Amino acid sequence: MFDNFLIRKDSLKNDVDENGKVIGFQFATRNANYRGVYLSLHNGYYIKVDGVDYKRDVQKFEINGKEPRSFQEIKHAVWEHWDYDDEGIIHIAKEGGLEPGKHIIEFQQSVLAGYGYLPTDEEWVKNSPEPGTGAGSDKTRKVIKYELELQE
Repeated sequence: MFDNFLIRKDSLKNDVDENGKVIGFQFATRNANYRGVYLSLHNGYYIKVDGVDYKRDVQKFEINGKEPRSFQEIKHAVWEHWDYDDEGIIHIAKEGGLEPGKHIIEFQQSVLAGYGYLPTDEEWVKNSPEPGTGAGSDKTRKVIKYELELQE
């Protein structure tokens, strides 16, 4: 149920670089785990917008007042915590960004569980599961669809 509220509805907008060029898009998300999560357990997202997949290699994540980082960088943030009540910003590299109007976003968070032990844990620490497969999805077990309007 909470999965339906992970993306803030008024947060979709195009990303612009320091020269005014549109380099992608972004939106705000919340953490599905009520305990929060150490960033090193956060593996990225399954994101499909208007039928186009945006894999982890074009995603960056901004949290805790730091510049957006790749999930390869975040993998090493073992002491940094993402608290439950804090919003993170997901940045997607896409030349030209999104067109004005409404967009359908399919979304699933991939965060390894920070407690207990699963037989897959050691493998997933070495080789993070692909977001959207359900593996490593912790509290977001299914892909959720959102309809968001691009803000200016």
